[in-house]
Amino acid sequence: MTIDRRSLIALAGASAAAPLLPCAARAQSQAWPNRPVRLIVPFAPGGGTDGVARILSARLSDKWGQQMVIENRGGAGSNIGIEHVARSDADGYTVLIASLPFAINRYVYPALGYDCFTDFAPVTLICLYPNLMIVPNSSPVKSVMEFIEYAKANKGKITYGSSGTGTSPHLSGELFKRMTGIEMTHIPYRGVAPALNDLIPGRIDVMFNTIGGTLQQARAGQVRGIAVSTAERFPTAPEFPTVAESGVPGFNVSAWYSLFVPAKTPPAVIARIHQDTVDVLQEPPVRERLGNLGVGIVASTPAELGRHLKSESDLWAPVIKAAGIKSEG
Repeated sequence: MTIDRRSLIALAGASAAAPLLPCAARAQSQAWPNRPVRLIVPFAPGGGTDGVARILSARLSDKWGQQMVIENRGGAGSNIGIEHVARSDADGYTVLIASLPFAINRYVYPALGYDCFTDFAPVTLICLYPNLMIVPNSSPVKSVMEFIEYAKANKGKITYGSSGTGTSPHLSGELFKRMTGIEMTHIPYRGVAPALNDLIPGRIDVMFNTIGGTLQQARAGQVRGIAVSTAERFPTAPEFPTVAESGVPGFNVSAWYSLFVPAKTPPAVIARIHQDTVDVLQEPPVRERLGNLGVGIVASTPAELGRHLKSESDLWAPVIKAAGIKSEG
């Protein structure tokens, strides 16, 4: 099935089973892994992607009896980390945790060293999640409409940060700007942490960051949470209204985390990674920890993830073109 962003709440908590493997393939999957597995996070440490990756890697390390090692390879809108995986050996020992840029960088960057459809094999769509609109505690605004009024009163002075060009936070800000008629200048960063470092003291005015990277800060009072980006309130963060219900009807953006491996990875190994990941995602302690980050677990089949990737790519292509979003370098 194609993952419909309007069905996030219904999908949260869904699970999938791996297909049965022939004896030879099962033997191959059982022989894997016999050494550490690398999980490439294509962003700097400290963001939502990093948080989800560390929860999964810790439990999969226990399950496999081999360490799943996190490698943060941020930069170029996640392209540095993604291309590294595309060029890695297709043996199951290098795994990518991907998000929205994986589906849309083909429209943002003039040339890429990989193709997300032909150079990778899908494993599972881990979860879906909204972006959270946040402002500094020093900001005078406490709601979406107050922010719109503030931006119109300070025309040309408002800045919004993101974890990089073409990321879900960037596209959320661009869509918000277009739907409300306000002006905002985009400030891309190399990951969530440096962006938050500028938002908290008020050096930038707003972010629409993934909830996994900002929910804890908002609940702890380090920043002020204003609204979530999905069409309906999200079950893991029900205290925040939606942007749509707060005065911008029709605003609906969701993001996601998923696992991919190099395209020629043996099917038995892909099935093993998939099934073990799905199993881990159903464990109550893991579900609780991910729930604390604000995400809704999906745990799809590889085929479902493949269809979701195509759907997201098709969805955002015209938006990116109309907004004229291009890489800075």
